[in-house]
Amino acid sequence: MFKTIRIGTRDSELALYQANIVKQLLEQLGHKTVLVPVKSTGDLVLNKPLYELGITGIFTKTLDIAMLNDDIDIAVHSLKDVPTLLPKGIVQAAVLKRGNVRDTLVFKKNEEFLGAKDAVIATGSLRRRAQWLNRFPTHSIENLRGNVNSRLQKLEDNEHWDAAIFAAAGLGRIDLRPENAINLSWMIPAPAQGAIVITALQNDEELVNICAEINNEETQICTGIEREFLKRLEGGCTAPIGALAYIKDEEVFFEGVLLSPDGSKKIHVNKNEKLGRHEGIAQFCAEFIIERGGKSLMDNIKDSGKQTNVYSTKTLTVDQRALLNENIVSKSSDFIKISLNRIKAQIVRNPIKNVIITSKNTVEALLQNFSVTELQFENIYCVGRRTKRLVERRIGPVKHTEPNAKKLASYLVDFIEGSEVTYFCSDLRLDALPTILEEGKLKVNEVEAYQTKFDSEKLDDNIEGIMFYSPSTVQSYMRENDAAKIAFCIGETTATEANKHFGDVRIAKVPTVESVIELVNEHFISA
Repeated sequence: MFKTIRIGTRDSELALYQANIVKQLLEQLGHKTVLVPVKSTGDLVLNKPLYELGITGIFTKTLDIAMLNDDIDIAVHSLKDVPTLLPKGIVQAAVLKRGNVRDTLVFKKNEEFLGAKDAVIATGSLRRRAQWLNRFPTHSIENLRGNVNSRLQKLEDNEHWDAAIFAAAGLGRIDLRPENAINLSWMIPAPAQGAIVITALQNDEELVNICAEINNEETQICTGIEREFLKRLEGGCTAPIGALAYIKDEEVFFEGVLLSPDGSKKIHVNKNEKLGRHEGIAQFCAEFIIERGGKSLMDNIKDSGKQTNVYSTKTLTVDQRALLNENIVSKSSDFIKISLNRIKAQIVRNPIKNVIITSKNTVEALLQNFSVTELQFENIYCVGRRTKRLVERRIGPVKHTEPNAKKLASYLVDFIEGSEVTYFCSDLRLDALPTILEEGKLKVNEVEAYQTKFDSEKLDDNIEGIMFYSPSTVQSYMRENDAAKIAFCIGETTATEANKHFGDVRIAKVPTVESVIELVNEHFISA
């Protein structure tokens, strides 16, 4: 008998419903289980960046990290949200019997608008948008994001909307399907829509075998074909691709579609094979689509002249840009420039008992001026995990770290050894840290290690969100731009500055660039 199985899940109503189904099925087999709702696990696994482990899923990332960090044993997802390539070390352990695969139209009054020229339909899905416009080219589509509950409320609140499109399974599972709803039998669903999947660690053979006991083979076959079709077309979860496979009378039937985002172009394919000889269906259908203009259509979708919708005030690396969802068009540049100062040799001539380092720029300034052997620091205190890792890699051990300067200052007032500290900082440093330390009767020796210079540029008014990483990036941005945007902030200190100007300020779960990117993804991609 396996130990208590820790079932990882997101904490939304729909996610918990799906996890409870898995819990019931495993307990019926005699296994002990416990649900573990996971909100945030940080951004590191085994001290490796996420891209090295193949962790790319917007909705699955948190549970992937939790599993690799041994916080949970299995994870439960909607299969349509899972990337076609799983992270290293994680496998698909089971797919449950599929629910309703269809998309559902929820309308406000009656169905008469379907015959009208100027109807307004709400959806955040590019696939649904394209298929609707292909069938009703004169209708208008407006964006609808959020969880199932919030989207239903938005439909009710927006008087000019005629209807909105949802996944039938999502409405049904949490008993929210309205009476004024109809399934869209003509709309081809997203690959694997309506299916619940369990993932587990590949090397945990016992647990993989336990999950296999509740696997539904028919659903596994059908969703496998759909996801292979998606993968071969190189389409992400936001591409206008539909796929549906089902088994009837020992025969596998498949229908797939690729459309342009505006619905004006459509390439459709059907294929059926006897069960047992169905392995080539996905490849055949993907090649059929590609040969009939699908490659050109996909290239146009990826390279379409979309307007930039988010801007980063720090230049993003190639790996960081890869974490942004395909639906997001981003640009980035450095809104602050750093100039390292010359630091007088007498400052480090003698050993220093307590040192504060709050950024990687300080590390660079110290090492530009001195060798590691000259930096005789007894106790080093840091702000941020990444600064800590850099200091320990290039200078020496860190005694203590906190996520922001205010928390570090409060810690030092209570626990510092001695009554004096040397603070290497920027010319634009915030007042919180030295103020708290001085109020706590500690002497602060400030050393200006580098200068921060504003270098902002005027951005397009159509940009919806700005990514900020420090109070100075906010200050630099405001020199040339207005605050009629969403501010995505790396931490509380940056958010405090942003709140002076912006009406909508979002804060990342952990203070890393990758976590800011996750925050951006969650806003721009509908569930």
